[in-house]
Amino acid sequence: MKLWVLRHGEAEPYGSRPDSERALTSHGREEVLRSAANLIGQPLTAIYASPYLRAQETAQLVREALGFGPEIRTVEWLTPETDPDKVSEQLVSVSDVLLVSHNPLVGNLLSYLQHGAGHPPEKVSTAGLAELKGDELLIGSMKLNGIKHP
Repeated sequence: MKLWVLRHGEAEPYGSRPDSERALTSHGREEVLRSAANLIGQPLTAIYASPYLRAQETAQLVREALGFGPEIRTVEWLTPETDPDKVSEQLVSVSDVLLVSHNPLVGNLLSYLQHGAGHPPEKVSTAGLAELKGDELLIGSMKLNGIKHP
């Protein structure tokens, strides 16, 4: 089983809009496209994304770059402050999927899937793409094959 976790690209700074409505910058779009290139030829079965605008834009850019047919699955359990345990519960019966989310969830989830609870989060820059591999999704048993930063 493989699992890819992609942090959204660079977003507009915090301002008068709610955090959930911050869009990608032009630089953020470029970052995402560079990261998407690392997914070419991978056996993706689904793309799950946070409902936040910048994650939706990131997922759509990846989908278009890969020519991926299925629709993006928008899920509330990929928002920034979600507990990694809640995410892992949702992934029990899936394989070869891409998750598009935010920090602190991305860093916490990567650490949790590799080491279990209580470890420091992985450092993931905007549009950073992590690849995890394991025989099955068991907390603390996944192997991080690497994190590619654009």
